[in-house]
Amino acid sequence: MNLQSSDFELFGLPESFAIDRAALDARWKDLQRHAHPDRNAHADPATQRQAMQWSVRINEAYQRLKDPLRRAAYLCERRGAPIEAENNTAMPADFLMQQMQWRESLDETEGVAALEALADEVAEARRARIEALRAALDERGDAPEAARQVRALMFIERFASDVEDRLDQRGQ
Repeated sequence: MNLQSSDFELFGLPESFAIDRAALDARWKDLQRHAHPDRNAHADPATQRQAMQWSVRINEAYQRLKDPLRRAAYLCERRGAPIEAENNTAMPADFLMQQMQWRESLDETEGVAALEALADEVAEARRARIEALRAALDERGDAPEAARQVRALMFIERFASDVEDRLDQRGQ
């Protein structure tokens, strides 16, 4: 293992979207137990620096792999389909219409019950996109399609956060 290993290699996992979260968590704890800088507090400076690099690398990989959106984006990059969300905002017309409807609903919704219903609808759309990502990456090996799904999921995540913020405001 070296610092240049892929996240999947580092964690001993197959390079796929579907992961065993329990195995990921257990491997993270094991890796951190061995690499944590505190374990090398009395070592020479070079060993301490290396332990710090490993700890940072392990944590970065863990954060990327445990989050479905980040894991999918990472897989797309590795498979030659970069997300390029800043430059590529193309979305299917039906998804653009859905975005506009959600935004209008959020702007017009007043009651907590209606906001919770919108949050539930967005959560279901998120689950559907995650399943579409799994199918595109693991079943069909279609990284360009997965990249499109990632860009859509990025919007859904931001919108879900906006809905949660509105719910928090109503709860105060």
